[in-house]
Amino acid sequence: MARELASLCGVLEPLQTKATLREQVEELRSVVIENGQLPITLIGYSWGAMLSYIFAAHHPALVKKLIMVSSCVFEEQYAATIMETRLSRLTEEARARLDALMGALDDPANSDKNGTFAEFGEILSGADSFDPLPHTNEVMECEFALFDNVWNDAQELRKSGELVAMGKRIQCPVVAIHGDYDPHPSEGITIPLSRVVKDFRFHLLTHCGHHPWYEKEAREPFYALLKQELQ
Repeated sequence: MARELASLCGVLEPLQTKATLREQVEELRSVVIENGQLPITLIGYSWGAMLSYIFAAHHPALVKKLIMVSSCVFEEQYAATIMETRLSRLTEEARARLDALMGALDDPANSDKNGTFAEFGEILSGADSFDPLPHTNEVMECEFALFDNVWNDAQELRKSGELVAMGKRIQCPVVAIHGDYDPHPSEGITIPLSRVVKDFRFHLLTHCGHHPWYEKEAREPFYALLKQELQ
């Protein structure tokens, strides 16, 4: 996505290396201030969409527009069906392997949780996709401990309602782009955010899973929409 958009505008692709949510927000702030032309447009994908939302709430003066791609859901009630949907799309063999991997992630004796987490993600990626184009996995590194710590922080915010409430502090336009085949139900984004964000718009892509830029039918409409929003 960064390479595609680089033909249109300058692009930063910050990597998250910190092990708490607060530290990741401040890490992103440092990158933006040191390298960006402020205020910036933030494009966040999946967990990155939620992180960007939290960042825009904490530092509203630094963000002129927030674009959330394939975001996680913002209220706990909408999270209940995500894994159920994923499992329904997998073969019996894949479900058994996923169950074994989940057990391995909880096992203190597992010395390679990063490798376990990477395989876990690969299986879920297959369940999250509608009709993907051939592509190479460009994940640089999986760090399970980092993910586990930060996601626990985010879940606490979501359960308490504080996550949604943060939207009242966001001053910029917010655009959400989501696939109709994404296991994260779009209602978990549209309903909570439309209540609290002053300027919120939502685009639903058809025949599109969790990775729009890899989807055969949704790739071109996705990039056309993204570039339109950037211009």
